[in-house]
Amino acid sequence: MATRYSEISAADMRAAMVDSQLRTNDVIDPAVVAAMGAAPREAHVPAALASVAYMDRAIDLGGGRFLNPPLVAGRMLVAAAIRPGTRVLLIGSATGYMAALLARLGAEVHAVEENADLMAAAQQATASDSIHWVAGPLAAGDPADAPFDRIVIDGAIEVLPQAIAAQLAEGGRLVAARRDGSVTRLVQGVKTGGAIALRSFADMDVAPLPGFAAPTGFRF
Repeated sequence: MATRYSEISAADMRAAMVDSQLRTNDVIDPAVVAAMGAAPREAHVPAALASVAYMDRAIDLGGGRFLNPPLVAGRMLVAAAIRPGTRVLLIGSATGYMAALLARLGAEVHAVEENADLMAAAQQATASDSIHWVAGPLAAGDPADAPFDRIVIDGAIEVLPQAIAAQLAEGGRLVAARRDGSVTRLVQGVKTGGAIALRSFADMDVAPLPGFAAPTGFRF
């Protein structure tokens, strides 16, 4: 049970995050700002790291997985243009923070996670009938429930598997981060004629996701 002091502290940290990290960096969509200003990010990190949950940095979740900085989540959500009722495939749900934000925006979320411990933590931290938890390889997605209006890949990839691209509806939008050597860029693309042309819109430090490495000699 959180104490009144910790509750007030978390609320203050969320407000500071919104003012100093989000609003100053093009995250001004009212719905996204409201969702991020209300979601308890501290519930999605190890208890020992709750005090740094709102800092502008990735948080180590163990096993090579990270919770990306708040600004990454904000920029991706703005680019995804979520509306109530939007069906979203979330790849790499980890401890459930992005899934919780998508649910607050009114999306029907299909959250894929292959790490059983992370999924258990996500389910404990996130109570929403709008989230459908899918256990399985991240690179496989959720073909049984496709197609989706949006695909959000919450991490950096080197290659987009065709299995994932095929699960996006025609006219749907995909948002991810693309690694190119030492540089990581947020990217987005709309499926047109069965193809997704991804374009970058921000350079940002995004933690990599396992299972999306490019074959040797491959260029995106």
